[in-house]
Amino acid sequence: MTAADVDRPELERPELERAKVAVAATFATNGLAFAGWLARAPAVRADLHLSAAGFGLLLLCISGAAIMSIPLSGPLVQRVGPARTILLGSSSMVLGLIGLGTGTLTGTVAIAAVGLVLVGAGNSAWDVAMNVEGADVERRLGRTIMPRFHAGFSLGTVLGAVVSALAAACGLPIWAQLYLTAAVAAAITFPTVRRFLPHVAGRADRPGAMRVAQAWREPRTILIGLIMLGFGFAEGTANDWLAISLVDGYGASETIGAIGYGSFVTAMTLSRLFGGYAIERWGRVAVLRATVVSGMAGLLLVISGFAVPVALLGGLLWGAGSSLGFPVGMSAAADDAARAAIRVSVAGSIGYGAFLAGPPLIGVLAQHFGVLNAILCALVALLIGLLASGAAKPLR
Repeated sequence: MTAADVDRPELERPELERAKVAVAATFATNGLAFAGWLARAPAVRADLHLSAAGFGLLLLCISGAAIMSIPLSGPLVQRVGPARTILLGSSSMVLGLIGLGTGTLTGTVAIAAVGLVLVGAGNSAWDVAMNVEGADVERRLGRTIMPRFHAGFSLGTVLGAVVSALAAACGLPIWAQLYLTAAVAAAITFPTVRRFLPHVAGRADRPGAMRVAQAWREPRTILIGLIMLGFGFAEGTANDWLAISLVDGYGASETIGAIGYGSFVTAMTLSRLFGGYAIERWGRVAVLRATVVSGMAGLLLVISGFAVPVALLGGLLWGAGSSLGFPVGMSAAADDAARAAIRVSVAGSIGYGAFLAGPPLIGVLAQHFGVLNAILCALVALLIGLLASGAAKPLR
């Protein structure tokens, strides 16, 4: 038992179950708020009159803000708790979605860029906080449920993809969809975090506590970050470019692009829902290594250029292969409750490097070699995740 666990009050089973539901709802809302519009990335690009390279640079606003904000999120969570941190982060995301919507409505890239900066910064705080809370609930329940929380995130993205496909088919402007998404995110998140576990304020001089600089010197934490980097690059590539690859690479409609993205997040959701059972039976490391095979096979099918149905099948395998890197990495980083917030923020900082480097890299490559060839670099990212996977072994 860690110092953090000694400080925390004992909780009854109903309180833990309520907290589990609240965490799952928070993950789902985050998925809807963050990724719901990505299925309509071609519409955002068109309304802002951007090239593939230009759109990649625009996405750099969201990933750059995320990577700069996430190191600050761990100390913030340690100090004020996950619930208050999520309130701050979700407020930033809501304002950012409104800004992105206004940018597409007016065709102003600068406004859209500011909106994406707010989305990226807010999502970093929200992400670290909900993972720390989820890991705490997981430890107290004594079951592997972090993949299910991340399945909640994926369910949010599935819902977002379905809404996006329907909106595209009905001709609903992307700005209107963004405004509605912002309203829904605020309405769900603000009351939900009230059901989180009680927070005990942390200080750097508490027994068992740590500073950010210490975590950056831990080889295991760095390797966990590389796991998240590799799998996150593969996931982020699909989030940002799968729909566009179907439109540009196969000549498919925007609706088919949204369906393709939906196939990816559906496979990711199912894998996360049932991945906990596999982890409990075979362990984190073995399951991570198995998923890499699926991810690589899916990527190769998508870039094959054979036919749209083949690419859609590839999207399914790609989604399954990318599904467990982030939840397993978050659980591994949070194995020690007293140091969870700091380690999660440090590993997450490395993991979010994928979202920083990925969009502009693939955008530039797509401009010169085509989007299907550009996403081939996600295979290298999965290989990095495979090589670092041994670090996910639980602490004893």
